[in-house]
Amino acid sequence: MTSPLDKATGTDVVVVIGAGPVGLAAAAHLSERGLSFRVLEQGDTVGAAISQWGHTRLFSPWEFNIDTAARRLLESHGWIAPADDGLPTGHELRESYLEPLAAIPELASAMSFHTRVIAVSKLGMDKTRTAKRDNTPFIVRVEHSDGNIEDIYAAAVIDTSGTWSIPNPLGQAGLPAPGERQAREQGLITQVLPDILGRDRERFIGKEVLVVGAGHSAANSLLELADLAEQYPDTKISWAVRSADVNHVYGGEDNDELAARGALGSRLRRLVSSGDIQVHTSTVISSFEAGERLSVHGQNPDGQQLIEVDLLVPATGFRPDLTILSELRLELDIAVEAPAELGPLIDPEFHSCGSVSPHGERVLAHPEKNFYIAGMKSYGRAPTFLMATGYEQVRSIVAALAGDRAAADAVHLDLPETGVCTTDLGGSCDAPAPRPSGATGSVEEGCCGAAPVESEVAEPAESGCCGGVEPAEPVVSKSAPSGCCTPAPQMLGLSIPARN
Repeated sequence: MTSPLDKATGTDVVVVIGAGPVGLAAAAHLSERGLSFRVLEQGDTVGAAISQWGHTRLFSPWEFNIDTAARRLLESHGWIAPADDGLPTGHELRESYLEPLAAIPELASAMSFHTRVIAVSKLGMDKTRTAKRDNTPFIVRVEHSDGNIEDIYAAAVIDTSGTWSIPNPLGQAGLPAPGERQAREQGLITQVLPDILGRDRERFIGKEVLVVGAGHSAANSLLELADLAEQYPDTKISWAVRSADVNHVYGGEDNDELAARGALGSRLRRLVSSGDIQVHTSTVISSFEAGERLSVHGQNPDGQQLIEVDLLVPATGFRPDLTILSELRLELDIAVEAPAELGPLIDPEFHSCGSVSPHGERVLAHPEKNFYIAGMKSYGRAPTFLMATGYEQVRSIVAALAGDRAAADAVHLDLPETGVCTTDLGGSCDAPAPRPSGATGSVEEGCCGAAPVESEVAEPAESGCCGGVEPAEPVVSKSAPSGCCTPAPQMLGLSIPARN
């Protein structure tokens, strides 16, 4: 078969942006297909973003965290995979899988670290030029750690850089609330998924802490704070969400096919019911005042609201950085900023209880031939994404680049169900969610109106209010998540984390 890269573009190199799980999976498939490639990573190691939340344990077992081509290459060098049912932390994922993968000869020589991509364009032409565009190589402009700038020519580009670097703001309308920047600079607003029981422990002992958001990252932080409060009872925990109640965050519990994910929701429900976590529902943050403590001003259906805390942990999801791609001809969904054909399949406002079919190269393609966004970043602002989805994306993309159309179109993905179907449509609203009139139990309501009662379904959706995956690249092909605070995908290409 003839690869589309055999054309006279002046180069046959495929550039992969990002050395996270999905980026390295792309490299493994490119190696197996015999295609030339180079992997560009801004950090000093593979999975650099993962190291920032490496203390967190994933709820997806090893079975779903290892790419098939990567497994074949590793095992050919004597690597022994961890047990399929084990639940790795982020650090374990990086140390036991990603680092050995990047070190094998087939990949090692193609890795470039401390290399930050600052722009992608076409050689000698900007976005407005059309003549001979398809046969013109890409320019991937990078900045090295010493400040030197280099232009790398490529026949194709796969952007797997993730979304971890751009967390969603805490204010309404997708904007930072007044005072938010100052509060972050003063350290009163932490990073997403701080290491509450480890590195950052002293920072939280005996403090009043507010967690904002309703995805799995919020749940992880709340559970770690609860563990800390058992040892240090002066530690107080509050939880603010934009939705009218928090039942959707508990997920499928006993019905979830991923036991760790179900257990996370069950324990969180008990802590809320016991009063160990004080919940502020239907809350929209309007501003911050940073002093010795943090004053969080908001509003709910009862009027103005003031919450005074020592620290705020954000868990409102992420959004993609598209600035480096401004000279490329992209076709993006206007709502979630995913590839245009993928966007309607994952938009949480319309598919919170539907199924997202496995998708590959055809769905991810752009008008800019041989350019693709894959992994966490491909979901744009849609929240819930598991690593296995990214693995299937890049397998299909690489097959297409190799000229194997049949393999590219044969897309398959079998993922565990959550055991619950819920919705929370707060992501598109600026007003706080109204409380259900006389509602009890599992009835949920988003800020745009009432949501259906929780029910078991054959093809359930994962729910989150402010970004479901966060540090990871979660995938759920049979689900579309729901968000409440401008949904976002989780972190750099991984699966949704679960507490340690």
